[in-house]
Amino acid sequence: MKTNYELRYAAHPDDAKSYDTTRLRKDFLIEKVFTADEVNMVYSMYDRLIVGGAMPVKESLKLEAIEPLKAPFFTTRREIGIFNVGAGVGVVTVGDEKFELGYKEALYIGSGERDVFFTSKDASKPAKFYFNSATAHVSYPCKKVTKKDAITLELGTMEMANHRDINKMIVNQVLPTCQIQMGMTELKPGSIWNTMPAHIHSRRMEAYFYFEIPEDQTICHFMGEPTETRHIFMQNDMAVLSPEWSIHSAAATHNYTFIWGMGGENLDYGDQDFFAITDLK
Repeated sequence: MKTNYELRYAAHPDDAKSYDTTRLRKDFLIEKVFTADEVNMVYSMYDRLIVGGAMPVKESLKLEAIEPLKAPFFTTRREIGIFNVGAGVGVVTVGDEKFELGYKEALYIGSGERDVFFTSKDASKPAKFYFNSATAHVSYPCKKVTKKDAITLELGTMEMANHRDINKMIVNQVLPTCQIQMGMTELKPGSIWNTMPAHIHSRRMEAYFYFEIPEDQTICHFMGEPTETRHIFMQNDMAVLSPEWSIHSAAATHNYTFIWGMGGENLDYGDQDFFAITDLK
């Protein structure tokens, strides 16, 4: 196996105004989330959130404590939220506990001194584990979460091209966490827009992971201050970092699903500052 990681530093919104396409993609886009038999991570200085992916095919993959953590285990001072977005069933081993995750099922891992391993049950249909990790000051129990456990909101309309289900899965209404909040939004066929009206939440950052996008289609992620918006074109199985000062929304050429993950100082899902669609620039 192999572990790859990189550091991403925070940017001031005044500086980000001058970024060209290449710089925007370099600082905010995460193109390579999954590689066979490798663990890929981006350690972001936005609330020290780690965004990563593990794709075990021929072997189990250990979630290694990368050098910047300065810790004996990845989870020594961290909690993790994981979703299986692969075709096959996967197993996450946390110390002596084992959790089997099917497609779109999630797992919360609390902090503690133990190893974490990712395994696919069938190499011909590997699991793909997408994860977010934040610092943790309390050790909460590990828990598997399915859509049946989620708080699901049906929002939008076909007429507005935004009919969607928001599945709040790793949130404090479902289980206790220190910082991590994660969920999955599924757009209905014919709908392409998400997260409009646009908003920001200054007390937490966010990461979006887009999947279920056909290979010949694309999605455009919108970011930036409400009056200084920018865009990043993305494809299937890519993620993007969203600073606390940035909007986060998207439109695609096909319906899609995305996983949202947040870290920061508050756990109130409704703590948002909205902006009228007509005020965006």
